[in-house]
Amino acid sequence: KLICSCRDFLRVTRSDDTAAEITIYEGRVHKIEQKKLRLVFPETFVKNFISEMKFNVEFTFNRLTLRLQHQAVELATEHQLGDVLFPSGAAKSSFSLPKLRSVKTKYIMFNHHLENNPEQLKAVQHIVAGSSQPAPYVVFGPPGTGKTVTLVEAINQILKLNSSAHILACAPTNSACDVLCELLLSSCGSDQVYRMYAQSRDPASVSTPLLKHCNIDEKQDCFSLPKPEDLMPFGVIVTTLYTAGRMVMIGVPVNHFSHVFVDEAGQGLESETVIAIAGLLSPQEGQLVLAGDPKQLGPIVHSPIASKHQFGMSLVERLMDFNGLYKTSNPRFVTTLQRNYRSHEAILKIPNEEFYDGKLQVFADKEEREAFCSWDGLSMKGFPVIFHGVMGKDEREQNSPSFFNVTEINILFKYLKQLLDDQEKKGLPTISAEDIGIIAPYRKQAEKIRLGLKDDRELSQKLDLTHLKVGSVEEFQGQEKKIIMISTVRSTSSYVKMDRDFNTGFLSNDKRFNVAITRAKSLLIVVGNPLILRSHPVWKKFIDYCLAMKGYTGFPLKDTNENDLVLMMASLRILDTEC
Repeated sequence: KLICSCRDFLRVTRSDDTAAEITIYEGRVHKIEQKKLRLVFPETFVKNFISEMKFNVEFTFNRLTLRLQHQAVELATEHQLGDVLFPSGAAKSSFSLPKLRSVKTKYIMFNHHLENNPEQLKAVQHIVAGSSQPAPYVVFGPPGTGKTVTLVEAINQILKLNSSAHILACAPTNSACDVLCELLLSSCGSDQVYRMYAQSRDPASVSTPLLKHCNIDEKQDCFSLPKPEDLMPFGVIVTTLYTAGRMVMIGVPVNHFSHVFVDEAGQGLESETVIAIAGLLSPQEGQLVLAGDPKQLGPIVHSPIASKHQFGMSLVERLMDFNGLYKTSNPRFVTTLQRNYRSHEAILKIPNEEFYDGKLQVFADKEEREAFCSWDGLSMKGFPVIFHGVMGKDEREQNSPSFFNVTEINILFKYLKQLLDDQEKKGLPTISAEDIGIIAPYRKQAEKIRLGLKDDRELSQKLDLTHLKVGSVEEFQGQEKKIIMISTVRSTSSYVKMDRDFNTGFLSNDKRFNVAITRAKSLLIVVGNPLILRSHPVWKKFIDYCLAMKGYTGFPLKDTNENDLVLMMASLRILDTEC
């Protein structure tokens, strides 16, 4: 199975070429289909091509993303972005906060729901006023607190107050950019917003509404690189951090954008975030706004050398952890959103205490968050959290480094079938595939779950499985579901050290726990080995919480005293010093 993307390059030589200097042709991946790659070659290759001719093919490493990061670092020095990237507090001496919710003035909130949220209102006011300039303004948005809608409101207010403003709105991923763009299109107006896609993006993966406002070349059925004059009239341009680097290449001037907004900033490498700033934002006149949550999963870094030198730390995490302007929660530089509009209080309790100092407040719709509180499948009515303890077995197939646990899959399917059987009974809502998310920390477990769903006649008949999302924690970041089911997989203590060494599984990273638990709105079901998980402090607190609230079921952990637990954990080698 080939893993490549559009715009990747490859080198091709004829198998029967025995010349002293072998001719090498360079091609490019144009389109990826289920079992085929469509390639583009120069005319010299096409002229010499004969059907049935055999070739040696060498796929190359695409260095574009690294080159863009190196270019950004050089441009940051050239354009003197020190006060933006390493702020010292030399902010504006004076500024005035606009009265955005005063009906008697022209400052009226576009999103009226924000008028009753003091933190969101404060964030918008400070962003519009530019109170942190030249330092970045940070919107610290824990799960479900509405950081993206806060950014959209601020963008709307800036465009309303300043007709000459031009805004670059970015995020690390295409999915986050698409969500941001859809919100902007619904509030700013279609003539103001432009979505710029990378040339490698497949148009088939983009929704029809967004295709009407982007750089699509309909004749070629691909995205083309726009000219500067095509981009500059728009009030807001939405693109990924990497694609923003293309604007420097095509000649968009450094003083064109008055503001750069980065959503989900905690997921981007610092050097990746700099791509959207260096060469595009004036350090004297521009304003950088970062919205994210350093307590959730950050950038993915595979190199242990890069990790050692903190290359995997995002810009927003560095500022909040090491810069005094942000550590003290100075409102001129940072606002922490505190109202959670997503989850039931029982689901939110442990993440709130462990990661957010207990400051998150439950503001989710009462009817929606309590939708499953009367379900017969709950261990305790009114407590929509289940931890099902199981002594399963984590296995690997030959030549596969990833793990799966069949016992846990069977238990998840049992709960899923019971939910479907009980829907619309005793006040329970109707359940669709879009309401359910299944999280597993290993690729093989997710694959086995998908195959099991497809092969289970009862489930495949009752649910449109194409809309039931199964994936890793990373794939669920930024998303929410009414029902979240989690398979932790790990049941062998000797593999715990491997997880920590390679940053896999739930026990290697507290942030992975935080993201997984906080995706659920109304019902959370976790299946796992309690003895293995209790070796980790956060998981121990969560399991003990479920025990105390009578939300625990399965393996009879509540009847086991601490001495017996120590003996069992030692027999499973959980207490080995190497683990």
